[in-house]
Amino acid sequence: MRGDRILSILLLLQTRKALTAGELAAQLEVSERTILRDMATLSGAGVPVTATRGKNGGWRLLQPYRTNLTGLNIAESQTLFVPVASQLLRDLGLGKAAEAARIKMSASLSEAARGDAERVRERIHIDGGGWFPSSESFPLLPLLQDAVWQQSELRFSYERGDGEVVERTVLPLGLVAKGRVWYLVAQTETETLSYRVSRVRDVTETGSTFDRPADFCLAEFWEHSVAQFKKNVPRHPVVARVSPRQRELLRRAGNPPVRSETEPDDGRWVTLTLLFEPGAEAIDYVLRAGDEIEVLEPETLRGQIYDLAERLLTRYAPAK
Repeated sequence: MRGDRILSILLLLQTRKALTAGELAAQLEVSERTILRDMATLSGAGVPVTATRGKNGGWRLLQPYRTNLTGLNIAESQTLFVPVASQLLRDLGLGKAAEAARIKMSASLSEAARGDAERVRERIHIDGGGWFPSSESFPLLPLLQDAVWQQSELRFSYERGDGEVVERTVLPLGLVAKGRVWYLVAQTETETLSYRVSRVRDVTETGSTFDRPADFCLAEFWEHSVAQFKKNVPRHPVVARVSPRQRELLRRAGNPPVRSETEPDDGRWVTLTLLFEPGAEAIDYVLRAGDEIEVLEPETLRGQIYDLAERLLTRYAPAK
């Protein structure tokens, strides 16, 4: 551990102008006395470190000294290979740059560390967009993660969305985070399915291991599953008049989907049939649009908006 800590100090000093012993101690979760001993070790090894007093003082690494060591242990290198927000990177025009950076980092690792990092890419996928807000707990997540890593067959009880509890024996292939909701992607005898981790119960390992399918891609499986889910989600039609500006915003965003549209009236407003997912999506959209939208149907939604507006007026009425 001491060697790792000293290397961390060296790398921190390479990226900062100066760090006090207190700052280094807080960063590395040790005492200032330990930091002072480590600095003496660095100096004794010929590393040009120096301490200065004053407002901007602290420990510094004299230029042009640098180390080419990455300083990454196995766990640290694995975190750099967790694939996150790839679509956002592509939107920013950074998709190719991110892949190039991954290749360069991979080339700098030992063969063993590179193999461990690639296993992360195969077995962990992060999908940043949530379905709906969630505060689920996942006490079994570490156990499932270990099974994915060890390629261990699992048996568990699973509570389906309709409340029925079923028994499953599966081959765990990977984990997916959808916002703050975790899913286990696993293979049964007949198909590959995703299981909401918070609904998994009584997990046991069967004692058998399996060979991971060579042609299985976790990210591709998840993207296909999401597309199918969205295709099958029931959507509720809402008829509304929207301003020219709001119509243009809808064209750019592409969401919510528009089922039908009338010709503009004299004020250039159009009447649209919009499709919303279950829940509060329609009300949230109307609140964001403000006075640039008027809901015509259904009457129940108009009533909900009216009740909400009355509560807002009461809350924000000027004090008398």
